[in-house]
Amino acid sequence: MAHIQLKKEWGISENLATPESAYLRRREFLKGTVLTASATAGALYGCGPAIPAKTLPEIIWSELDKTIYPAKRNLTYELDRPMTAENIASTYNNFYEFGSDKDDPLHYAQKLNTRPWSLQISGLVNKPMTFDIDDLLKIMPIEERVCRLRCVEAWAMAVPWT
Repeated sequence: MAHIQLKKEWGISENLATPESAYLRRREFLKGTVLTASATAGALYGCGPAIPAKTLPEIIWSELDKTIYPAKRNLTYELDRPMTAENIASTYNNFYEFGSDKDDPLHYAQKLNTRPWSLQISGLVNKPMTFDIDDLLKIMPIEERVCRLRCVEAWAMAVPWT
């Protein structure tokens, strides 16, 4: 069945519905609309409640950890930039093992029990072995190095890493 439309007496031609000058400037109109909406959203976001400063949790060292930390710094690895403040470096990171929010490691990292962990050397090797963390520490003591960490999210920080 054919769809036939009959023009009403009051109807106008499509080319007369919008002035040509408005039609030719529609992209500028859209850009202006998006810019206005973005500025409004940004202004409203800026009016939100202040974000409280993050306080670092107290580090609870085991008796064994007290004998290991702080590790001696290896001065071979120095940087050409200042260290990132501890409250920034320890509250913004991407260790997703602790959660998907960047604040999660601050709250959950201390609950991670790293003992008894072991390293197993197996497969096509002459001498398969298994070491636990304390065996490794006896063979090669830990050291602190200064590292620059860079992320694909366009942030970087200079931190001591043990």
